[in-house]
Amino acid sequence: MLYGVIPASYSGHLRAALRVMTGLLFLEHGLTKLIHWPATDYFPVGQPLPTLMLVAGIIEMVGGALFAAGAFTRLTAFVLAGMMAVAYFMAHMPSSFFPVQNGGDAAVLFCFIFLYFAATGAGPYSVDENRNK
Repeated sequence: MLYGVIPASYSGHLRAALRVMTGLLFLEHGLTKLIHWPATDYFPVGQPLPTLMLVAGIIEMVGGALFAAGAFTRLTAFVLAGMMAVAYFMAHMPSSFFPVQNGGDAAVLFCFIFLYFAATGAGPYSVDENRNK
């Protein structure tokens, strides 16, 4: 055994941690749009959101919560992956092809994490796992 290598027996725990943290980060994006918490300069209080941003915020909030809990994970992840692909091509790619130049790193990473969970399911410590018992 190599020292410093995480044992394969931890893979379920780490997969659950990835799902929960990804969901919470996504939920945070929705909350900052809809209720301005945490506050950001991107969505100042008192300015109405454009309709597309309002819809995105609702999807991020609901989808992030469902994803973190591992509820309806495959469907939720598939929808969220599509949303992130659209966000990348609409909001980031027009300024540059490269994510490091156009600020689209998070959109690309979210998209592929969601695609992974759409294919594999929620894994351990999830509503889906408990519902299927």
